Amino acid sequence: MANQVVHWEIGGRDLDRLSGFYRDLFGWDAAGFDPNYRLVDLGEGVGGGLMRCQDDMPTYVTIYVAVDDLESTLGRVEELGGKALLGATPIPGVGAFALFQDPEGNTIGILDTRPAP
Repeated sequence: MANQVVHWEIGGRDLDRLSGFYRDLFGWDAAGFDPNYRLVDLGEGVGGGLMRCQDDMPTYVTIYVAVDDLESTLGRVEELGGKALLGATPIPGVGAFALFQDPEGNTIGILDTRPAP
């Protein structure tokens, strides 16, 4: 099936506390990706990440859906009454992501894992 949920993310202010909470609650082992991000590999199912929110960024929980074209998907979001929040943003060694808000205010991520040209 196209456009599957391929990643989830939980953001908070204290990454060590957040990681410890989910380790103790669910047994999640969060491995460092960089100082502000830790990947959670569940073995089965969709893995995700824990992120340290910077500055005035609010804490959050979101999902990421795989798409083939970030910009055209963001255009479609706007046509359907949503709002683009963040355009295509590279993730070194992974691909690129973008964020939008649906008409009810939920923040959703989209992810293109194709290598950059």
